[in-house]
Amino acid sequence: MSSTELDSQQQQLLLELARESIGHGLEKGGMLLPDEVRYPQPLREQRATFVTLKIEANLRGCIGTLQPYRTLVADVAGHAHAAAFEDPRFPPLTHHEYGLLGISISVLSPADEVRFIDEDDLLRQLRPGIDGVILQEGLQRGTFLPSVWESLPSRPQFLQQLKCKAGLAEDYWSGSIRVWRYTTQCIN
Repeated sequence: MSSTELDSQQQQLLLELARESIGHGLEKGGMLLPDEVRYPQPLREQRATFVTLKIEANLRGCIGTLQPYRTLVADVAGHAHAAAFEDPRFPPLTHHEYGLLGISISVLSPADEVRFIDEDDLLRQLRPGIDGVILQEGLQRGTFLPSVWESLPSRPQFLQQLKCKAGLAEDYWSGSIRVWRYTTQCIN
């Protein structure tokens, strides 16, 4: 698996593919299966992505995965469709909304586990604006992409809200919490 940065042409191809996948879903009802041989090699590598949809500044859908299990083009097409039509927080996207839609794609690096002594040590190691963070306690797990730092810029607030997303109390702490961090290449 590669974590090479994508060039501007490759980024543009992914944005066009995401929009095409959503349009396909509106017109035909199903998910677009891209012809992968049409795409350059870096877009055929297995990579994990999140696709975020916004209308104006408001979230309209966000679906992704933390572990790569299919090619980048298949992942983007699948997550674009899922963000538009399957995000349980929103009704399926409408034709009217399609024209207003802003699309961003986050291509994830492999996640590295963070070693820490206690919560203060963990907070010191987090890099605001850089790190995407996965927090896990037993079967409970949550993640925030690096872009979440824009709305939660303080380390303690970021971690508290991530614990809540994972289904834990914001003041929860135990020695068995595990944390990984990753970076993303954000494509708009």
